[in-house]
This record gives sequence, structure tokens and C-alpha cells, in this order.
Amino acid sequence: MSGDSLTRRKHCGPPEFDLTAEAFARQDEDDDAVFYATERFVNHLDSLALDTVERVIGELVIEDDPVILDLMTGADSHIPSQLKPVKVVGLGLNEKELSQNKALTEFVIHDLNKCPTLPFPDNTFDAVINTVSVDYLTQPVEVFKEVGRILKPGGLFLIIFSNRMFMPKVVKVWREALEERRVDIVKWWLTRSQEFEMPDVFVSRGKPRPADDKYAGLGLPSDPVYVVYTDKKGAAETKKARPEINLEYGRRLGPEELQRLQKEIKHTLSCPHCGQKMRKWEVPDTPFGCNWDHEFMYICFNDACPYFVRGWEVMQQNGVGGKSYRLMWHPVRDYCVPVPVPSFHALKESIID
Repeated sequence: MSGDSLTRRKHCGPPEFDLTAEAFARQDEDDDAVFYATERFVNHLDSLALDTVERVIGELVIEDDPVILDLMTGADSHIPSQLKPVKVVGLGLNEKELSQNKALTEFVIHDLNKCPTLPFPDNTFDAVINTVSVDYLTQPVEVFKEVGRILKPGGLFLIIFSNRMFMPKVVKVWREALEERRVDIVKWWLTRSQEFEMPDVFVSRGKPRPADDKYAGLGLPSDPVYVVYTDKKGAAETKKARPEINLEYGRRLGPEELQRLQKEIKHTLSCPHCGQKMRKWEVPDTPFGCNWDHEFMYICFNDACPYFVRGWEVMQQNGVGGKSYRLMWHPVRDYCVPVPVPSFHALKESIID
């Protein structure tokens, strides 16, 4: 059995979240123009996560010669070179950052928290991109309505975020939410705007941090990338369907090869997905509310195993955000099953070899 075989499904409607002023309070309520007056020429994500952002934009913007708005942008729009937009407009708060953004053909200085009205005509853009900044919006529903107004029917609204942020400027509802719940927050704001189709979600999480990253030696994974994307209502029936994001991590085994490698575990104790040795794991009395029929199992605890890394996305697509799974082998019955885990560290305390 393989966790990779779980069926992908469309997300149901999101739960409701507080939309009162208190939900959008911030630790620093001073003028945003003052906070962003100092340019920050830094990468907000590690290089692997940034590459993921670029690839996502490249896969989802499918319009010919698109006109793109990069909403709340800075010095980089992360638009891939193969995408050939006729115009990219940047909207942000720091003129020095915007002037050095090579992707932009023009830019506008505009504070959305002071005035959520976007300074553009109706039906102007083919795509609106918002990267690692949605958590700073104090009037997100109003801004999303405006995005719907300036997008062409069927146009793309692409919202990308991670778990890194300037905490003093993050709104309370976001700051206090669990990481995986923030996907539902964005979906709820989109729903309340009434401008868009049912959103899709993609999650890139659990990948190994790049070796040259300054945090590589701390055992931290690459920065997660959460993607919520949707089209403006009213698209023509002939509109080309937007593809599902497909950024495969690692080589996916075919059924015959997987079956062969699983049969060899009894001799090799090696994970068929990554080749690393599986670890002997002592079974707790009641793991996950079940009683196992053997005192120990073998589990692959390689954090870079493709099976484990892909599990974050598969579980998210099946409505179980914030979890992945590891491969477990039963040494007596000689079969493999996915065992769910909520974190990198889960189950490791019971390793006994």
C-alpha cells in the first residue's frame, strides 16, 4: 500500500473566520509607510522555496502575452524567464525596491491598508500575483473584491505564502492560527469576496533545506510554500482550463518496481523510496488508537525521503493539512503501510536501534 496513491480531491468550502476589526489588529499599528520606508533587499525564503514559487507562477499563468499585477511586491517578482508578459505592474510601498525589480514594466506606490481600492480600471489584468504578503492585509476581503474587479473574467488570482513574516505587521487572525489553518483563512477571504471560483490549493513542504543555506546545519527543512489559486468568475466556456500544479519531488516508483523493492525489505531493511535503512521502532501500547500485533516495526525516518516529502501535499489535497506519512514495514506479516505523522519529530522518540 502506498500513501502516494491517495486520491486527490477538490477542497470543500472553508470554515468561517472572524472578520471583525479585532481579528486584524497588529502588534505595530504605526503607519506602514514608515515601517516599509527602509528598503529590505533580502530573500524572504530560501533558494529552493523561491524556485518553487517561480515554477508555480510559470505553471499557472497560461494566458498568451499576459498582463500581470504583482500585488504588494518588492525587489523581485519571481516571474520565470519562459513567461513572456507584455506588461508587469508592481504595487508596493518601497520605491527603491520597486525601481530595482527587473520584472516590472511600471510600478505604483500604494498603501492597501489605508485604501483597499486598487488604482486600475476594470478588467485590466490576466493575472494578479501576491507573494508572501497576504498576512499583512488589514482589509483582505475588500482588497480581494478589488482584485476581482480589475481581473479579466477567468483571470488568475494567485496567493503564495510561507511561515516567515515580519511579525509586528501580521494581523492577529493570521498570527494566532496554526500554519496549516492559514490556507483556510485565505479561502474564507476569497469566498467572502464573492468574486472567484472555488479555489485550489498546492503545498510544497518538508523538502530538504539547500546545503548552502545559512540554516542548513540546524536540521530545518526548506521553507514551506502554500499556494491558493482561483479564477475570477465569468470566464467564457471556451477558456483553457488551468492545470494542476505538478512539481514532483524525487522519482516516483512504478507499481512493479515498488512491489519488488518492498519484497526485498526483509533482506535489506532499506526503504524502497529512498534506499536508506529503515529504523527499528518500538510500538507504543495504543498508537493512533490502534493495537498492533507485534512489539516493534521498521519505519523510514529519512526526512528527505520522497515518500515522506510528497506526503505533505497528498494529505493536504485530501483535506488533512499539516500532516504527512512515513513508510512502515511489518517484520512478521511482511507488508508496508503509511503511518501518519504531524511533524518531522513525531515517532522518533520510540526508535530503539
